[in-house]
Amino acid sequence: MSETLLLIENIGAVRRISLNRPEARNAQSRQLLDEFDCAVGDAAHDDSVRVVIVAGVGDHFSAGHDLKEAQASRANFTVEERWEYESLRYFDYCLRLWDMPKPTIAQVQGACVAAGFMVANMCDLVVCSEDAFFSDPVGQTLAAAATEVLVHPWVMGLRRAKEMLFTGDKMLAEEALRIGMVNRVVPRADLEQETLAMAQRIAQAPPFGLRLIKKSLNRTLDIQGYRSALSAHFDTHQLSHMSEEFKAVRDRGLAGAIQRNKAGDSA
Repeated sequence: MSETLLLIENIGAVRRISLNRPEARNAQSRQLLDEFDCAVGDAAHDDSVRVVIVAGVGDHFSAGHDLKEAQASRANFTVEERWEYESLRYFDYCLRLWDMPKPTIAQVQGACVAAGFMVANMCDLVVCSEDAFFSDPVGQTLAAAATEVLVHPWVMGLRRAKEMLFTGDKMLAEEALRIGMVNRVVPRADLEQETLAMAQRIAQAPPFGLRLIKKSLNRTLDIQGYRSALSAHFDTHQLSHMSEEFKAVRDRGLAGAIQRNKAGDSA
């Protein structure tokens, strides 16, 4: 029997899509990403769904990309192979979540690291538990130019983004709330209930009106250069894989590099 990588639940007009690899801290494997993109597309086209919650089963939202899988199957990709793989599964999949016509809420607990940070911040709203933390340590651990989708300065401001990416340090939930990166911080025991209550409240609004509001709000960032900036950074990220620094980390083992960092398995 194949592993069930997503749990998909319908609660009235709300669909909750949960990453379901708790034993791996919801590390994002190729199959998980492909299934997640399909699930987002299905929710977008299902008229019975008005709001989508993106969650993670277990103690953590997501510790990032599955680097053990990456080391085993993609460590020696050519430039062309890496570009094709990452432009689809990392960049395009994230932008499809961003462009999802219905409101989305990230339900975050524990680690929200690197690619986990990327996915959570593609959602319209973020509700997190008191034990949640956010980080992107790949500049420190992998010699990579941040994650593929550089949403960081758009959600936390330029100076805080530089601090996070230069140092690899964590940002705790209360600080994320203070700077406006997340909408609410709640006790861990209340996270699922509070997120669902917000989603159900939003689902009461007329859906076409919500779709237009979201389109206009997202266009506001596009007018400021959001999409162009993300696209430009993706090119820079690809270049970082060609550096001698990255090659040295790769040859020592990608997952091992992360395990030596306090943030854990992530990229």
